[in-house]
Amino acid sequence: MSNIDKNTKISFWERFSYGCGDLGCNIIYSAMSAFMLYYYTDYIKVSALTVGTIMLFSRLLDGVVDLAMGVIVDRTKSRFGKCRSWILRMTIPFAISAVLLFSVPSGLGDMGKIIYIFVTYNLVSAVIYTAINVPYATLNALITQDQYERSVLSIFRMTLATVGTLIITNLTLPLVKFFGDNAFAWTKTFIIFGILSIAVFLITFTGTKERVKPSKNSHQEKLPFHKGVKYLFQNKYWIIITITLVLIFINYSLNSGAAVYYAKAVLKDPNMVGPMNLVASIVQIAAMFFTAFIIKKIGKRNMLIIGSVIFGLGFAMFAFVGTSYVGIMTACALKGIGNAGISSCMFAIVSDTIEYGEWKTGYRTEGLVNSASSFGFKVGSGLGSAMIGWILGFGGYSENSVVQSASALLSINTIFIYIPIIVSILQIIVMVFYHLDKEYDSIIEGLNSERSVAFNN
Repeated sequence: MSNIDKNTKISFWERFSYGCGDLGCNIIYSAMSAFMLYYYTDYIKVSALTVGTIMLFSRLLDGVVDLAMGVIVDRTKSRFGKCRSWILRMTIPFAISAVLLFSVPSGLGDMGKIIYIFVTYNLVSAVIYTAINVPYATLNALITQDQYERSVLSIFRMTLATVGTLIITNLTLPLVKFFGDNAFAWTKTFIIFGILSIAVFLITFTGTKERVKPSKNSHQEKLPFHKGVKYLFQNKYWIIITITLVLIFINYSLNSGAAVYYAKAVLKDPNMVGPMNLVASIVQIAAMFFTAFIIKKIGKRNMLIIGSVIFGLGFAMFAFVGTSYVGIMTACALKGIGNAGISSCMFAIVSDTIEYGEWKTGYRTEGLVNSASSFGFKVGSGLGSAMIGWILGFGGYSENSVVQSASALLSINTIFIYIPIIVSILQIIVMVFYHLDKEYDSIIEGLNSERSVAFNN
């Protein structure tokens, strides 16, 4: 299976360096979730319905591309390892892609704008983001096999991802306003964010080490794609966490993308987006200082379920607080606490399914298994973004209206409050069937025993 003790301890700097990777990824993810639809509808003047359809098509296509990238990572051999080499290769293209997304030429006609959006969105989401995010997601499993250390790495990852969200959600609109509050101002803003992403990805590349390596007798590089996918779907826990990730990222996308519409139309103050995200993010970061200890006591599965309950309660509270500032901020704080429980362990769970898959099928495919995290992000975010576009379109939302119609307000409440509550309940139901936390140690012992017998023979 590997030639390293699963109990290797990871330094603070390596944990921080690993987390920097998701800070970099979140520069695009948070922007796509929070502002892309808003930028397209209110600055580029493309209908929400059209954009939602493009996003859904693109993200479903991405799911297939992610699996292919997982196989590529498994077959990669370089002096920097399987994953770090891809992070280095894609750092500058990733920064450029952030700029391209927010650089729709203003002189294009309606069809030209749609074509530009379709091409750049697919280029960024299906190719560039996949080529850096799948290797990054896989890196967790190659740094260590220890369950607790993987959880701590995930906590650093999601803490710094939240910092990335804070940067995007709190600085984007002020920078756009500073640069002139027009379409070109968005381009200038993301040039700055692109440079920042290069810096943090280089920290990830230089500060991490791939320790977990396959044995010399491993045939994983020779595993055909179709057989790898076949074995992947024999891994019941991978299926469970992938479905859960799709649901999680539907909620993340709805929460981020609908917030600006909710603040603008329901709260009558678009500047409320910043404080709402700030409170949720600060509370999340504070709560994540305690999640590692809780996970050690109750396991990742139970932590994720508890987080989903609290996250859903946060959304539900919005239905009762109206425009009360204290009530709104309390609801945001609840979402922050719940998200700490969810995000601190969801990616570590993906890594844990690698060992189960190896035990079940006899093949170890870190890249293919970890494509679940990117797959979940792409499909979940695509469905969430499509819901926003479609429901706003059907509700009659008008970007040029100061006062929205009753149906438009209902559509905004639906995507910001009611659907997220339902999705949170579904997350809980799916995770009830996940039992790997209790089985993991015995699986590791069995795999090590098999490896020992093979070595002695």
